Amino acid sequence: MEHHILGLHHVTAIAGDAQRNYHFYTQLLGQRLVKKTVNFDDPETYHFYFGTEHGDPGTIMTFFPWGKGVRGGRRGVGQATEVGYSVPAGSLDFWKDRMDAHHILYNNVYEKFGDQYLTVLDPDGLKLELTVPQQQDLRPVWKGGGIDEKHAIKGFHQVTLTTTKIEATAKVLTGLLGYTLWKQEVNRYRFVHPFAENAAYIDLVEVPGEAAGISGSGSVHHIAFRVKTQETLLHFREIISESGLHITEKIDRNYFFSLYFREPGGVLFEIATDEPGFMIDENLKTLGEELKLPAQYEAYRERLETVLPKLS
Repeated sequence: MEHHILGLHHVTAIAGDAQRNYHFYTQLLGQRLVKKTVNFDDPETYHFYFGTEHGDPGTIMTFFPWGKGVRGGRRGVGQATEVGYSVPAGSLDFWKDRMDAHHILYNNVYEKFGDQYLTVLDPDGLKLELTVPQQQDLRPVWKGGGIDEKHAIKGFHQVTLTTTKIEATAKVLTGLLGYTLWKQEVNRYRFVHPFAENAAYIDLVEVPGEAAGISGSGSVHHIAFRVKTQETLLHFREIISESGLHITEKIDRNYFFSLYFREPGGVLFEIATDEPGFMIDENLKTLGEELKLPAQYEAYRERLETVLPKLS
């Protein structure tokens, strides 16, 4: 059996207010709340999973909304600094008008690697890019928030990592994870995975002398790469461990199995399986409607339902 990374699986970020985060991603961006659960290490904090209808890998943006007391993050070296979504051709004017209507910060449309994109800041300052890829993205969409199929988000396009020198990070991407360098524009290097049908790009931006990023609201906690099975997951554990990088044992995250390691530039990487998926405890129609708890916290459900913020 051949073992391959299949692009991005999910991206996890930190937010402040849970209601504000939930409203922005479901009502303004039109994403589906695929799963409402809690942080494995801090069960008094939600863990939201936003994506398209089925919660397909490569579409899932997840958040730990740690409340108003969490410090603000700052983009910089050693972080994933931009999260790019794929949107249909001809949709960027729609998205500009939508951001204007909701008083959301955005930049004018620019282009990189031949793709037009609109930069948007979410309410916590997380930098998002709505990108029209040159190659048509055929993934189905979730038509939430009153957004039709002609404009709706398809899933991830790319993630950008910022580093002082790209060599060590690039070596992990190419030598261990199977990416190849596709193109370079000034100090931005785009890597593509040949076995990924979508969510296939990782950009490395090299900025010598740039300050280190600060983790907090509006910053990315980690990015996760997709594999099909636990067998493939353990294959990558072996080769990453043999490279000299520290990597965790296999961890059961209820909806996928995963491994974590920190690449030399400082970004936390996860590798996550497709199996068992988000419909292990809910059906397609009711995804995200109920609070789902890891087994170790089920006995505390009544208290957690009181402590966790109510969503509307």
